[in-house]
Order: sequence, then structure tokens, then C-alpha cells
Amino acid sequence: MARARSSGSRPAPHGGDDGRRPAIVLEPFFPEAAEEFAAAARRSAALHRPWVHAPTTAGKAAELARTRQGPTSYGYLVREVGSGTLAGYVAVSNIVHGAFRSACLGYYAFAGCERRGLMSAGLQAVLKHARQTLKLHRLEANIQPGNEASLALVRGLGFRCEGCSPRFLKIGGRWRDHERWAILLE
Repeated sequence: MARARSSGSRPAPHGGDDGRRPAIVLEPFFPEAAEEFAAAARRSAALHRPWVHAPTTAGKAAELARTRQGPTSYGYLVREVGSGTLAGYVAVSNIVHGAFRSACLGYYAFAGCERRGLMSAGLQAVLKHARQTLKLHRLEANIQPGNEASLALVRGLGFRCEGCSPRFLKIGGRWRDHERWAILLE
């Protein structure tokens, strides 16, 4: 998947071909989509809390998009094919190459699109992209222990729990415990 705006290529749809997974399009998150992103985040605040605090203003969403243009962090929008509905967001961040070739994975669905398989399809597309294009060996997702939906999602994708880190990330003004889930991309 090309990251450069000038490439003009649009990623091909993913999923949907086996009748079980919904079809999605994975696209780079550019600041031009900030208002749509912020509106989806506002509608999703109850779904996201206390797990994540997505930017709910166009200015903050554009700032997030600008920080996800590479080379150590990329942001992607997950859209449902057909409707074009913004279903979710995925970030591959803290990318380290060399002998490590690893990164962190963050994601969230937007309200109305949860529990429909759209984020599973989106994450599968990101895993493929991370392996083939970013040439990564490993991705790690850090998830709060009570976030059952997120835990089920990574389990279903083949991630393995590697342990728990107390007070690992500050979310919503509080340091929160996180389980560390990882997948090898070979």
C-alpha cells in the first residue's frame, strides 16, 4: 500500500471474498479527513470510554493525522466497501527497523461499525501491509485487561499474550494497566 499522496493509487478492498468477512478499504489517514474522523469520534465517545480518548475536534484529528505520515508512525482509516462508512482507525507506531523490526499497534472502531467484523478485516489488511511493505517482524498491541472486545479481536487474529504491564499507558488522565499482546509477521 502506498503511503505517498502523490502516488494516486487507492488500496484495493480487503475481505468480503469468502462470504464471512465484510469488505473494507484501508486508506492512509490524511488531515483532509479530520472533520469526518472527529465527528465519528464524537459519536463514539461512549463506546470508546474508558479504553481510548480519540480526538473529537477537527484540529486535534488533523494533528493526529500529521503525526502518522511516517517513517516511524502511520495511521489508516478503515472504510466499509459500498457505503464508504468510516468504520475505524488503525495506527502502526513506534516503528523500529534494524535488528528489532517491530512496532506498536493501536486501533478502535467507530460506533455503528463495532462487532461487524470490519475491524478484524482492517487489522488483517494492516498486518499484511506491515509484513509486506513496512517489512516488520513483530507487532505489539497493548490492551487494558477489561477491554473484552479488543482482547477477543487480537486473540482471533493470532496474537499471543506476553504479560501484563502495570500502569503502562496514561489514558484519560490515569495510568492504566495493559496486557501486552504480540504477533510475529512471518
